[in-house]
This record gives sequence, C-alpha cells and structure tokens, in this order.
Amino acid sequence: MIVIEHQRSCGLGRFGPWLAAAGLEPTVVRPYLGDPVPARADDGLIVLGGEASAWQDERCPWLPATRELIARSVADGVPTLGICLGAQLMTLACGGVVEPGGHGLEAGVVPVDPLPAAAGDPLLGHLSAGTPAVQFHYDVSVTLPPGAVLLATGAVYPNQAYRLGRAAWAVQFHPEATTEIFRGWLANDAGNLTARGLDIAALAAAVAEAQPRLVAAWRPLAEGFAAVVRRERERVAR
Repeated sequence: MIVIEHQRSCGLGRFGPWLAAAGLEPTVVRPYLGDPVPARADDGLIVLGGEASAWQDERCPWLPATRELIARSVADGVPTLGICLGAQLMTLACGGVVEPGGHGLEAGVVPVDPLPAAAGDPLLGHLSAGTPAVQFHYDVSVTLPPGAVLLATGAVYPNQAYRLGRAAWAVQFHPEATTEIFRGWLANDAGNLTARGLDIAALAAAVAEAQPRLVAAWRPLAEGFAAVVRRERERVAR
C-alpha cells in the first residue's frame, strides 16, 4: 500500500500503528524529499494532508502526478483514502471543485455528523451524531465529483466526508492527528492564528482533552480501510 506524504509535519500519525496492527505495512512516498510519485498503487493508496492548496502545482510540483494517481486508483477500484489536502486532491482529480473556504479557517475539535448514506459504510458506518474530529484547513471541496456520495457533514462546511466509486473515500478532517501533530500545526501557523483572534492554547487543550474520544471515533476508520485493502488483495490473488 502506498502513502503519499506532502510534508514532514503531516505524516501518518496514529494511522501508522493502527494500520500495522491491522496487518498493513505502508510504503511512504515523500515527493518533497525527491521520491517519485508512482504511476499506480496496486492494492491501496492513502494521500495525506499538507499546507498547500490542491491546485498549487508550482509550489508542489508533484501534485499533478498525485492527482493522476488518485484518478487512476479511483477508476480502477483501488482502495483509496484522501485526508484533508488528499481529499481535496481527490475532488479536483475526479471532476469536483475546491476553493478557499468562505467561512475561513476551520481548526480544532469540530463535530461531524453522519448522513443516512453512511449506514453500513465500511469506514464511516460506525459514526454517531456529533462525532469529534480534528480540523485544520483553509480550503474546502465545494462541489463533489460526479457520482460522489456524501457521508458526513458539519455545521460550517458541509462536505466533510464522501465515498466515490467502489472503494475510495475522502475526509476533510484529520483522523490521524495526535495532540503533538496538532500542536506542531498551531506553532507553524501561530502568527496567522493570532491575527485571526484564535486562542492557540485553548485549541491545543481541546484536542488534548478529546484524545480518548478521537481514538474511539477514528481507529475504526483506519481498521475499516485496512480491511478493504486486505479484501482487495485477496480478490486480486484469486
């Protein structure tokens, strides 16, 4: 399984041990360090978050190849998960629209609500109303790709999670984020956050306090994705 990491501060986080416990050993591709983006991800693909916008190809020259990889994986039915920037890249790659969020930055612990379509979904079918999620994003998917099924929504930005095709999912939030990762994002963007009137210490404290609920909410997503990858491997092997 391939993981595309866009920057050091946006790694697999909790997903690393969760996927390992589920029997997966991801190959992490770091194009910001010179790793080439592969043309195919044969049995699974996760595309992580990052500071760039999904259309900033000059800033991150590997984004066109990443969008092509996502589009090919979705079309081929390869299990695919896009997280934050990864979700926005999936939206663009598959015919949707991504723009700066009209309500500005969404950051901290924010509740997401499952929609009826999430019932029985292998990744998000376990969600209940008001499930806490870690958010840190300026851009949003404003128009989903053709055929996408919206699975979870939020009060500020409605397109929080969707399924596309046979085995692709996109989540706007960060199910992988630990308290330490989130604090790093806050420190990196401290000047901008302060200028917006946000309380950095309060945001960090809220994420730390929510950790037990966050683990309970999002480990099943990682395990569900791992199960989809294993089933795909078994299908291909037959």
